[in-house]
Amino acid sequence: MDRIGEGSRRTGPREKMVTVSGSRRYWNAQAASFDDAPDHGLTEPAVRAAWRELLLPLLPAAPASIADLGCGTGSLAVLLAAEGYTVSGLDLAEGMIERARDKAGAAQLAVDFTVGDASRPPWPTGSFDVALCRHVLWALDDPAAALRQWLRLLRPAGRLIVIEGQWWTGAGMPAAAVSDLLAAEGRSAAVTVLADPRLWGRAITDERYLVRTP
Repeated sequence: MDRIGEGSRRTGPREKMVTVSGSRRYWNAQAASFDDAPDHGLTEPAVRAAWRELLLPLLPAAPASIADLGCGTGSLAVLLAAEGYTVSGLDLAEGMIERARDKAGAAQLAVDFTVGDASRPPWPTGSFDVALCRHVLWALDDPAAALRQWLRLLRPAGRLIVIEGQWWTGAGMPAAAVSDLLAAEGRSAAVTVLADPRLWGRAITDERYLVRTP
């Protein structure tokens, strides 16, 4: 899900707790209208098809297991579950998870949605074939630590897919920064520019991209 810019500064335990609590309150308040954005709700057929066309060639064959980290209202999780993948979604906001569960239920799909912090996923090491995260990394206090956690989730042949951007507002992070963080973990990365307006429901002028490990 898209995150507000809380900065990348380090905080002490109490300040960190307040920051997470504030983020949860904010996104619970946003949950009802979150899907109004075309790339959030994926309700427009062309937008939904564009995300499907983007992601499926990057994934192992279904029913491979996918962790959707910061899943929001579950649009990508449900999209991939409909293709036969075994998907687990995680989000900090209870309101987002409630809507994600409703969405999966309406589609008669079994998706495991959990309330939790995407930077500290609760799952065991080596649990997933794919770790997927869209528009969350840039807003975390310690992106490097989060990436290490996401890599930890992967099986030996697993792959990480991070969708990010540096937006016209000035928020976000460039693709080079994500690649550098992965390089520090000894992982090479491939970058795909996401300039196709179908993905966003409109033309864009800022930087949007996908970074993946082989």
